[in-house]
Amino acid sequence: MKNLRTHGKSTIVWVLMGLMILGLGGFGVTSFSGGSTAIGSVGGTKITAEDYARALRNQMNAYGQQTGQPLSMAQAQAIGLPQAVQSQLITAAALEDQASRIGVSVGDEKVRQTILEAPAFRGPTGSFDRAAYADVLRRENMSEAEFEREIRTDEARLLIQRAVAGGISAPKPAVDTTAKWILERRDISWRELTADMLPAPVAEPDEAALKAWHSANADRFTAPELRKITYVWLTPEMLAPSVQLDEAALRAAYDANIGEYQRPERRMVSRLVFPSAEEAQAAKAQIDAGTAPFETFVVQRGLQPEDAELGEVSQADLGAAGEAVFALEQPGVVGPLQTDLGPALFAVHAILEPVNIPFEQAREDLRAEAALDRAARTIEERSAEYEDLLAGGATLEQVAEETDLELGTLDWSADAAPAEGSIAGYQAFRDRAAETSEADFPELASLDDGGVFALRLDQVVPPTLRPFEEVRDEVEADWRRSEAHRQLLALAEEQRLSDAAEGQAAPEWTAVKDVTRDGWAEGAPAETVRRAFAMTEAGDVEIVDAENRVILLRLDAIHEADMTAEDALRINDAVRERLGQSLQSDIFDYYARAVQREAGIALDQQAINAINAQVQ
Repeated sequence: MKNLRTHGKSTIVWVLMGLMILGLGGFGVTSFSGGSTAIGSVGGTKITAEDYARALRNQMNAYGQQTGQPLSMAQAQAIGLPQAVQSQLITAAALEDQASRIGVSVGDEKVRQTILEAPAFRGPTGSFDRAAYADVLRRENMSEAEFEREIRTDEARLLIQRAVAGGISAPKPAVDTTAKWILERRDISWRELTADMLPAPVAEPDEAALKAWHSANADRFTAPELRKITYVWLTPEMLAPSVQLDEAALRAAYDANIGEYQRPERRMVSRLVFPSAEEAQAAKAQIDAGTAPFETFVVQRGLQPEDAELGEVSQADLGAAGEAVFALEQPGVVGPLQTDLGPALFAVHAILEPVNIPFEQAREDLRAEAALDRAARTIEERSAEYEDLLAGGATLEQVAEETDLELGTLDWSADAAPAEGSIAGYQAFRDRAAETSEADFPELASLDDGGVFALRLDQVVPPTLRPFEEVRDEVEADWRRSEAHRQLLALAEEQRLSDAAEGQAAPEWTAVKDVTRDGWAEGAPAETVRRAFAMTEAGDVEIVDAENRVILLRLDAIHEADMTAEDALRINDAVRERLGQSLQSDIFDYYARAVQREAGIALDQQAINAINAQVQ
């Protein structure tokens, strides 16, 4: 159901749902030309600039939270978000006008109760906090009287909404029919026809047939749009060989990461503590005899195996038990050993050899890592220099001559896989290559590894049909696949008629029992099940042409839904609720449209445009 608690002008959505405190405001009436500018009205009820700006910003922020990226006004307009917000506000204003006209309102006690129950106004104790109430209203540029008036109006709108659509339920025949349709099951059989079943191999095509195929299927042999690009780029990996590093810097890097180069022997260990040494010894005896593994006793203690894991430990980490645990020469169980928690068994799962890599051996790896880090910082420091050159009108060729950036050219296509080590392997480059026009000037942009680049679009080569001589082998292969498929469809039609007439299953049929509408037939295209539920009579045979495969499908049996099953009752309840909500939504929508037509709608597009230009 369309719910005014989540749409449009509703103060309840901005405050009671907690959205006001997210800082989505700041677009009060004084931000738009001063005064209480209206963007439109429904009957005698105005839609103010504040209403529209706040609702629009709220929706844009919601989209941004869903996608993880801020939504710009240009993007919002591209998906029709301003129009949707206006529609919501118009509906809210129409109901407000209707409530005023017919005298629907709520009392002070209802307004008070609504405010007291609002999560946005609760303090640390979980109850209403007047300081929080005043602070939220202050940040939203609303007085208490204005806010309480909005709540009264919103509750009146909700009363009308409930009166129009409340209590409407889905008709039982519709619910039962839909639930039975969902829960129906079918038995099917299927078999696939392959090229080796054809009575004769596909004939050799002549040149005329292939050229005709090339022309008739030009889209399959058309090269995609090519963008001829000149670019400059520099990555830390490219600059690293020229970076100078002294011995002291490498030694400092070694010391800072000493844990990677110097580690004592470690073991992957689990520990299980027992109430007594006798119980621990009895468990150890069963483990040694092979009658029960260590994990059995973990589970018997009401634990999961991960609860007993100590992870990767050194001998020192285990205290007094360390010597005995590290005396094992291979994975196994040792104990019982006394610990601070009581007698315990220790299971060694893996032995990790000590690590002892001296500085001299680690120097080259350290140098490579440190050089990359230094190169990335150098590129960042010089980026302003590169940007100044480009802003000053330097060409990419000149930038390459005067800096460390390397010049390159590329015939780029969005559909082509980038070559190994190519700049086209970077998403940032692909995005910029796709959106740049020939009129754009090169601008510096960042790569995700700390590098930078700039590009220039030299020419756009539109999609072009590749000459027949160049793609002849591709044309022939495509023709053969198509011809084989055509012949398989013809063969399938012959067999379909034969099988339907005989009504008997051939040995190669694969039977699938009790298929549901959302189920599948293993090994068959997904279209198979959909087609099975479109068939009407048991024994019918049809051809499924999907995923470049030819399938013969036979409907063996139709099983009506068992509406007494537990699953059926659950589905029936869900269908009743879904259909009821749909009916309520439709009825309320018809009512809202009628109210709008009766009251009359007026919109000030100039005021709307002004707000759109400022809400970014």
